[in-house]
Amino acid sequence: MRRGAAAGGGCRLLPRGALLLLLGVCNALALEIKASPKVRAFVGEQVSLKCSFRSSSPITESLTVDWTYQPVAGGQMETIFHYQSVPYPTTVGKFKDRVSWTGNVAKGDASVAIQSPAMSDNGTFICSVKNPPDVYHNIPQTMLVVTERGLSFQLTSAVLLSIVVFLPSVIVVILLLVRMGRKFGVLKEKKKPGCKKSSIEVSDEPECTETDSCLGKLRNWCLNCVDTDEEDPY
Repeated sequence: MRRGAAAGGGCRLLPRGALLLLLGVCNALALEIKASPKVRAFVGEQVSLKCSFRSSSPITESLTVDWTYQPVAGGQMETIFHYQSVPYPTTVGKFKDRVSWTGNVAKGDASVAIQSPAMSDNGTFICSVKNPPDVYHNIPQTMLVVTERGLSFQLTSAVLLSIVVFLPSVIVVILLLVRMGRKFGVLKEKKKPGCKKSSIEVSDEPECTETDSCLGKLRNWCLNCVDTDEEDPY
């Protein structure tokens, strides 16, 4: 009975062992692919779609790279680029003559570039690599978002910091220039012909006397100093 039970137990373990073996083979043959989840581009300016891979097998001529595209509104996937030893860009559709190879399979690079992107190109791009016997891999997706350059302007932290630092300085300089201009105007006003301040100066202006007109001018000058809030330079 024990022998039969052992035999039965062995039979029950066979499917589990086969499953583990299959999982181990799949892991050994797996490819790891990495791609940017989201790429932003501007209308008319070339954009790169990055894709890198790592394979446990040596790179051979059997390695293939495929890029597929699905519009943002959904629909059928279409192949826009194929690589096997040499690049094969698509010859039909809206990506005709617009997709170029920028990768290097020897370095694990399967990137491509799109010329003259338009907002109608927005959608999902998928990079697929197969390097037999490594054919199992994850399926990373890249969302392309194309916008007008004028609509995508955003203030960066550096720009905001510059505004916060330099704007007060500019305001202070402007106020100082205004104050200096007012002071210069007051000094210019004081240099107009009037009473002589020294007997040494030679002038045709009348000498100061203790008349009401001279005292009135002095009083007006003092009032002007108080009104303009300027210090007497003399």
